[in-house]
Amino acid sequence: MIYPAGIFSPEFNVALHIENYTMKAPLFHSLLSQEIQTYGQTRHFPAETVIQEERGYIKFVPIVVNGSIRVLRTEEDGREILLYYITPGESCIMSFLGGIHQETSKIRAIVEEEAEILLIPVEKASAWISQFPEWADFIFKLYHKRFEELLSVVDAIAFKKLDSRLLNLLKQKAELFQTHEIKVTHQQLADELGSTREVVSRVIKQMEKEGLVKLSRNKIHLM
Repeated sequence: MIYPAGIFSPEFNVALHIENYTMKAPLFHSLLSQEIQTYGQTRHFPAETVIQEERGYIKFVPIVVNGSIRVLRTEEDGREILLYYITPGESCIMSFLGGIHQETSKIRAIVEEEAEILLIPVEKASAWISQFPEWADFIFKLYHKRFEELLSVVDAIAFKKLDSRLLNLLKQKAELFQTHEIKVTHQQLADELGSTREVVSRVIKQMEKEGLVKLSRNKIHLM
């Protein structure tokens, strides 16, 4: 996992901070929260920071405190495809599974919007499965959610046209950023859809003609 210079706060109250950003009720209860406080590290990452490269070894399991991460898979021809987003209170199940089996990463994780991320050592994330039922429940629910999201990706690639997939992606980003004005390049959209910039630009211009979006430099306004 790649960690550029960031803000590491060993005295930071990790468990409390997650509660503040995710839900009114605590995400984890006292004993597990104490373990997280003891072994977890928090780091601050700017947007577009790569925190996990494909084929890299996994030493930590990330939990997003605030901000978001996009998770991608690279095809043999070099094209990327967006798998899912990780939002506050969530983790990356692919990192967890790869880490506990001491496998190299099969995904690439990039900070979508400026993020604070809690890093859990893989060995602790694995041990807590048997020690804390609530941690096991957290992991299994996350696995179920990611499995459904991956099924949706397969369904979209197999059965939906690019214009429909592009519109869905823009809606995802609008919900993620809580705004209809999305700062994104055509190249980034192409990368996330496993397409090319030329094709995506052509489709977006058609969508503008249909009144679905309004275009400006490096911005797309979802109507």
